[in-house]
Amino acid sequence: MSLIVLGINHKTAPVEIREKVSFSTEQLIEAYRSLHQSTGCLESVILSTCNRTEIYCYTEQQADNLLVQWLAEYHQLDVEQLNNVSYLHQEQQAITHVMRVASGLDSMVLGEPQVLGQLKQAFSSAKNTGNVGSNFERLFQQSFSIAKKVRSDTDIGANSVSVAYSAVQLAKHIFGSLQHSHVLLIGAGETIELVGRHLKEQQVSRITVANRTISRGKEVAEPLQADVITLAQVPNYLSGADIVITSTASQLPILGKGVVERALRDRRQKPMFMVDLAVPRDIEPEVSELNDAYLYSVDDLQQIIEQNMANRQEAAAEAEKMIAQQVEHYMQWNRSLDSIDVLREYREQSEQIKKKLQERALNQLLDGQSPEQIILELANKLTNSLIHAPTKAIKQAAEQADHQGVSKIRGILGLDTD
Repeated sequence: MSLIVLGINHKTAPVEIREKVSFSTEQLIEAYRSLHQSTGCLESVILSTCNRTEIYCYTEQQADNLLVQWLAEYHQLDVEQLNNVSYLHQEQQAITHVMRVASGLDSMVLGEPQVLGQLKQAFSSAKNTGNVGSNFERLFQQSFSIAKKVRSDTDIGANSVSVAYSAVQLAKHIFGSLQHSHVLLIGAGETIELVGRHLKEQQVSRITVANRTISRGKEVAEPLQADVITLAQVPNYLSGADIVITSTASQLPILGKGVVERALRDRRQKPMFMVDLAVPRDIEPEVSELNDAYLYSVDDLQQIIEQNMANRQEAAAEAEKMIAQQVEHYMQWNRSLDSIDVLREYREQSEQIKKKLQERALNQLLDGQSPEQIILELANKLTNSLIHAPTKAIKQAAEQADHQGVSKIRGILGLDTD
């Protein structure tokens, strides 16, 4: 049996190529049928996300070239081009890869948990369509188990490594709970959208989105159940904000020191937490000189992110050791399957010898031959049949001066037991 992983991810190919090899949910049933017919995969799982497409295949034959050819033909791509941007893992390396993917160690953002859910969904889809057998059942369940253990026993996901998440976590650290805070988001780009989602998870009581155009502001605000204002209205609303987070494409500052100073005065010196995620900056640096304004720039958050990434790297090293142990457990289980086949064959062979000699003895009894002679002959023939293969193996090992081999045979035959 052979385990193979063929993949393309964010490290090996740009999005222009990754999107060409992706599989939609509607394609999967037909894709699995075609995959099995073309490659001989006995078990298979297809994982397709924005960052990776991977095919996990369990087969009796060497199918690495067949897998690449199939993927290229299925998506009408050049095989050579696919070879240049893909990777292929086999056996133990493939097992390790599956577990690393599940644990977030092969993700664009180290330790992110999203890929585990995607892998579980891919496995479930493959299983529901009859493409998972005992080998992949064991492999993927162990992969999910080690991923959960990595997340619970290490700090792989404990520290923020995105600007948006870091901004919200810093606010939470300062305020404790954000449930009673009023947050003013200035801008309506992707970063502010992400900040808004993180704030919503923290159950912030009130959010206001300020943007140059009301229509775009509403698109960001609606999922957050937030209010919408224009940038021109910001000075009038600023005093009501406990937290201000900005990220616009403006070339000039949106908030100057004077505007913030007036807002703080109206707040009766109640502190204001401000995060400027824009480059160029949206908030004048001089605002940090005000006593009750706590201003952080994207560079300040970057330092936090770098430290958190370093912490994740340490956790990843722990995780790699845990995965190595789990891989060995799977390999031991897989090797045990071979012993089961050997035992089955050995028992069948012994049963055939027994039946043959038993039938001969019964026929001799029916012919009226001496029972005593029949028993002696049966015992001799049975003994000779059972010791024939071990005797031959001992002679061969001795002739080749294979002392270690002789010692192993002695142990197998129970000759070294007390």
